[in-house]
Amino acid sequence: MNLILLGPPGAGKGTQAKRLEDRYGLKQISTGDMLRAEVRSGSEIGLQAKAVMERGELVPDAIIIAMLAERVAQPDVAQGFILDGFPRTVPQAEALDLVLRDKAMPLHHVIELQVDDAALVDRIAGRFTCARCGEGYHDQYKPPAQAGVCDQCGHTGFTRRADDKAELVAARLDAYHRQTAPLLPYYAAQGILRVVDGMAEMNEVARQVEAILGPVPKTG
Repeated sequence: MNLILLGPPGAGKGTQAKRLEDRYGLKQISTGDMLRAEVRSGSEIGLQAKAVMERGELVPDAIIIAMLAERVAQPDVAQGFILDGFPRTVPQAEALDLVLRDKAMPLHHVIELQVDDAALVDRIAGRFTCARCGEGYHDQYKPPAQAGVCDQCGHTGFTRRADDKAELVAARLDAYHRQTAPLLPYYAAQGILRVVDGMAEMNEVARQVEAILGPVPKTG
């Protein structure tokens, strides 16, 4: 089973992708992680990407697509994949379709985690993490049991992402909607677009996603 998760930063795509990996045996593919791995490996594609990034430019779609073509052919993707963060534009979606068609790997579902922008800004702007173990917290929804002390490791240092400020989050949301809006009719026309309530509680979002995907495949 091959699927794409659409949704702005903070919509919970990573959380849901991890659950789907565990339950359905799928492999999450993040283009950002893929780029970093290729650069570290010193592969031909990685060297091309590194040169582009060192010039401060965006990595061209052609390089991303070439990496994806290699990645989806790896053995650990045999049960299917979850694409998170790609495609972001219709040209990228069209190029992805060509790659998957060439490899006889159909795209089964595109699931949009639909969110309320104002509520999402509140959700993201309040989050912070333990500087030692990385445990996540939120000012309103998940504060530490003891103020200033990590529940998991007892550390007293915390960090906040610089781009989690409310005004920056709002700008990222605006960019996401402008880029991604054309993808919705594109995939709707293929009959594979589904929408879930990304503002629901995490387990409810998972229930909605699994209702779309169907029963967990049996193993053994």
